[in-house]
Amino acid sequence: MILLILLFTTGCAYRIGRQDRRLPGDYNQVYVQMFKNLTFEPGAEVPFSNALIYEFERSKAAQNVDRARAQVEVIGVIEGLKIEGKGLRKAPAPGEPGPRQPLGTVVATAYNMVLNVKVSLRRISDQKILWESTFTNEANYAAPLVMQGGLNTVNPLYNQSARRQNIETLASQMMSEAHDRMTENF
Repeated sequence: MILLILLFTTGCAYRIGRQDRRLPGDYNQVYVQMFKNLTFEPGAEVPFSNALIYEFERSKAAQNVDRARAQVEVIGVIEGLKIEGKGLRKAPAPGEPGPRQPLGTVVATAYNMVLNVKVSLRRISDQKILWESTFTNEANYAAPLVMQGGLNTVNPLYNQSARRQNIETLASQMMSEAHDRMTENF
């Protein structure tokens, strides 16, 4: 019985309980800069910065402090945001059944959003990059519906709200992954 316990606790990197996470170089005070947004989506940087700060607060791998007290800083750049219509439908030709829309109208039934983000960890004292990675993720969301009354019945606030909600969801997922990769047993 004692032999089994020894095998389980001393085996190949096997640990019981919470895995110890830390930043490269064992730094414990980090500053998360506001992400840079290179896209045309205003405000997309805020959910990314907040999500990464949340991950550090949750994990306790490092304490998020102001830049003057930090040993290292996280620099994030939202490099790309691509939104494409999916499920395109054309308006029915004259005389065909369906909603009346101008001839040649094409309506998207859903959108696919793809985000690309680069995250770096830089030592403040000499500006050396200690860790860097790029992340890509995507999400789909339904397009606002065009009703029988005409094209002006689409709710533009729905589309903006759905886009923002998907950016926040992707930011949370991507920054969780960034945090986990950044703090892997260095």
